[in-house]
Amino acid sequence: MGILEKISEIEKEIARTQKNKATEYHLGLLKAKLAKYRAQLLEPSKSASSKGEGFDVMKSGDARVALIGFPSVGKSTFLSLMTSTASEAASYEFTTLTCIPGVIEYKGANIQLLDLPGIIEGAAQGKGRGRQVIAVARTADVIIMMLDATKGEVQRSLLEKELESVGIRLNKHKPNIYFKPKKGGGISFNSTVTLTQCSEKLVQLILHEYNLQCRSAFPRRLLPGRVHRCDRGQPGVHALPVYNKIDQISMEEVDRLARKPNSVVISCGMKLNLDYLLEMLWEYLALTCIYTKKRGQRPDFTDAIILRKGASVEHVCHRIHRSLASQFKYALVWGTSTKYSPQRVGLTHTMEHEDVIQIVKK
Repeated sequence: MGILEKISEIEKEIARTQKNKATEYHLGLLKAKLAKYRAQLLEPSKSASSKGEGFDVMKSGDARVALIGFPSVGKSTFLSLMTSTASEAASYEFTTLTCIPGVIEYKGANIQLLDLPGIIEGAAQGKGRGRQVIAVARTADVIIMMLDATKGEVQRSLLEKELESVGIRLNKHKPNIYFKPKKGGGISFNSTVTLTQCSEKLVQLILHEYNLQCRSAFPRRLLPGRVHRCDRGQPGVHALPVYNKIDQISMEEVDRLARKPNSVVISCGMKLNLDYLLEMLWEYLALTCIYTKKRGQRPDFTDAIILRKGASVEHVCHRIHRSLASQFKYALVWGTSTKYSPQRVGLTHTMEHEDVIQIVKK
């Protein structure tokens, strides 16, 4: 029996099982098996016949953004507009057959943009090279879900279903669960709050399904369904739904789509609202620009250091040179992260967007 048949059998058993106290352990085990099999769908095959089937490009730049959507929604047109890369666009479906990379230059950052082939319903099961497309999307920092505004919200629900079915948790934080492998075997369980939705026995059964021998800690209440999602291979990815072709629908429909949470409406054909999309993308990526300054000279605003939001002075040192942190004495910082400018800070000081830093070595 293949993986798809196993997934189908487990889904049927979950559907026909009544949900009550007596069956919660059984349902927890079924969900753990289901999550494990779905994750295996995207793992590369070890057979020789599968060589050369996938497609991916080397990760470059400060962040990676993947364009994913159904055929003929405007992904290639968007790539051509936002980058210097020309991606073939036509009125027929499946114009793009491989992954085409481009680079967006915005606020001093180089953001890698990947134009992926259109997927179809059932992509998570491998239809239309859907597994390869979703496998590349897992490596992105942000997924832009390109949608056709003329088709309402049907495409959005289908895309979310396909991505979440293989363990890509959209716009969700990683469950606050702590795991530490044990060498001697066995499972140590600890919870800092009273668990009302799942029990120690259920957690141990799920961990046993993954062959995990570890110490686990639950600092907050969680549903059983989120326990198996915290295992390896279950990343949380930011997803930004973008409705394209708003020039082909009424103003009332545009207003309705624009008011939906975490949504952007654009028109690639008429180049409408693309600047706001870039602002939203920058916010989702959570990037900050840090400028450096040499002693007695003006800051260098032409070459920014791009880091994640919440980065410290130590991260800046490592980005400049790996040995700089060991030679660090103090730093002078100008910007919104300080009480006064310049402020003398240490390695643990948190930098903010467009701060200027001068590092003094020992």
